[in-house]
Amino acid sequence: MSELLFRAARPDDASGVARVHVDGWRAAYKGLLPDSVLDGLRVEDRADRWGRWIAASDEGSQSDSVVAEGHRMLVAEKDGDVVGWATFGPGRDEGMEDHSEIAGLYVHPDQWSLGIGFALITYVEAELRASGSTDAYLWVLRGNDRAIRFYEQCGWHADGETKIGSAGGVDDLHEERHWRDLGQKT
Repeated sequence: MSELLFRAARPDDASGVARVHVDGWRAAYKGLLPDSVLDGLRVEDRADRWGRWIAASDEGSQSDSVVAEGHRMLVAEKDGDVVGWATFGPGRDEGMEDHSEIAGLYVHPDQWSLGIGFALITYVEAELRASGSTDAYLWVLRGNDRAIRFYEQCGWHADGETKIGSAGGVDDLHEERHWRDLGQKT
């Protein structure tokens, strides 16, 4: 049986992170984002961006406004390959600076339903608790029912807040906020 390892992302993880990101978007957002956007995603482009993000995060700086101050990335590694990752830190939304945020959490679709996502979010929650956080929030694309079910099973709950954002060159993305009291474990 393969062992799952969690560790801080390194710049040489950028290609693996990008592969998880691109393949994850294509699987999770099929029917939610235009096919032209999903088909246009390239691992090479994302690897460059994630390499800059990880390097800036390691330095504690912001690069091209890519990294929110205080955010970092954790990767899930199995058999030497990045199979999942999460970015997290202080809330980026106005008025949410005193709360923690999981800004992104992805597992490669080939690894879905194997417990990696649960282990990853549990690890991130422990990291947030260790940093003194008592609660956290995240945003989920409306219609991403699989992700919503996953977060609810992990103890996260929609609070009714929504926003319209943009990502990957797509505007008008309707997102729903989910909360978790970090003082409670599932």
